[in-house]
Order: sequence, then C-alpha cells, then structure tokens
Amino acid sequence: MRHEGINSGMSPNASTATPLLAVRGLTTAYRGLIAVSDVSIDVDQGEIVVVAGANGAGKSTLLKSVAGLERARSGAITFFGERIEAMPGHVITERGLAYVPENRRLFPGLSVSDNLRLGSYLYRKRADREAPLERVFSLFPRLKERLQQRAGTLSGGEQQMLAIGRALMTRPRLLMLDEPSQGIMPKLVDEIFAAVQSIRDTGVTILLVEQRLAESLEIANRAYVLQTGRLILSGTAAEVRDNPDVRKAYLGI
Repeated sequence: MRHEGINSGMSPNASTATPLLAVRGLTTAYRGLIAVSDVSIDVDQGEIVVVAGANGAGKSTLLKSVAGLERARSGAITFFGERIEAMPGHVITERGLAYVPENRRLFPGLSVSDNLRLGSYLYRKRADREAPLERVFSLFPRLKERLQQRAGTLSGGEQQMLAIGRALMTRPRLLMLDEPSQGIMPKLVDEIFAAVQSIRDTGVTILLVEQRLAESLEIANRAYVLQTGRLILSGTAAEVRDNPDVRKAYLGI
C-alpha cells in the first residue's frame, strides 16, 4: 500500500488542541517478536477512530499497550495529557480508559448482574457502583432481561454486549474495543455498531479495532491502517475508504 497523499500518524484536520490519546513512536514486542513498530496515532475527544489491518498486523497489541497489558519497549502514550505507558492496567482504568478485549474475558459462571457489578469495582458507595446500570440497560435491553442468567449461557452477541456493558460500568472517557463483531450472528452485528455510535453520542470517545472495515468506516471519523506492525496509512474515514489499495485489500472492491 501507498500513502496516497494521506498523512501518516496525524489527523489531516488536526487542531492544535491536545489529543485525548496520543501515541508516539510506540514499539512493543509480543512473545519476543516486535508486533508494533514506531507507531504514532491520535484520538481526539468525541471521535470514533478505527484501527484496521490484516490478522497479525499488530492491532490488538497496540490496544493492549495503551491499556497497560503489554509493556512498550519504546515510545510514549499520553492520555488526557498524562504519560501512562509505565502505569499498570488497573491504574489506567482508574484514569478513565476502558478496554474490551477480543476474547471478552467474562466470568462465565457468574450471572450477568455480577459481571456488570464487577465493572464498578472502582467505586465504594453502592449508589455510585449502580449508577451506570441504567445507561447500560438503555443500550442493551437484553441484559436487563437476563440479569440472573449465567454469562456463559449467553449467545455470542449477548456476551459482547455484556463485555461492553461491564466496561461502561467503569464510567470511561475512552473506550477501546477489540473486534466487537467477532463471533456474532449477522443480525446482531448492526446492534453492536449502533451501540458504538450511541456510546460515542453520550460523550465517550471510541478507539475501535474491527475486521468489518466497511461498517466501521461508516461510523468512524478517522482511521489508521497497520501492516506487519507498522502504520502505513491514515486519514479521514472517507479518505481511507476511497483509497484504492484499501478498497482492493480490505473491502473487496
């Protein structure tokens, strides 16, 4: 792929304001191999930003590095103006950054209710812990209907709703989603993407890794494309969608 005149690593219309999340020169190894190499991205407040690429491109490692689950070898990660690359994951969560991993990591033997409440562990008072529940139920009414059902008995789509709902219980300012449509029946995929838009509309910024690039670009503001751990393309969602290499490689056009 070529850059086709699109800026790499910065928004084409970037303002002088400090980004909500700024990743600069990030290099991270996974299982001894360099998975992300010298990657820089910005996420501005109120955006949906998509990270695309083939399997093994380093997308998940990028999110894990930001979430504090993989330690960066070099580079800087700044969230709300504060350096976070050396912080442990639970401290980053306390700062307002929530991460929903590709495998969801639910507690299958616990009820939907208990899984949701585990997401509010940051808050001591019961009222504070339960305050986000109605917001979660408005996004995912199915969860309210299944509160006492064990998480492991839910469908794939319902489990994804629960994983996102649990992350929202932390009251994040930035929500990172890794392949939220994976393993979901097609009829529920639209619900997940609509929920992502609704979450953004409530003021939560979204950083999204997703194989369904066409659907992702429909709701995104901007996008980055990784290839073998390196950033090869960035731009507005429309610019990335219209790039001939993207259309051929990822959109089948």
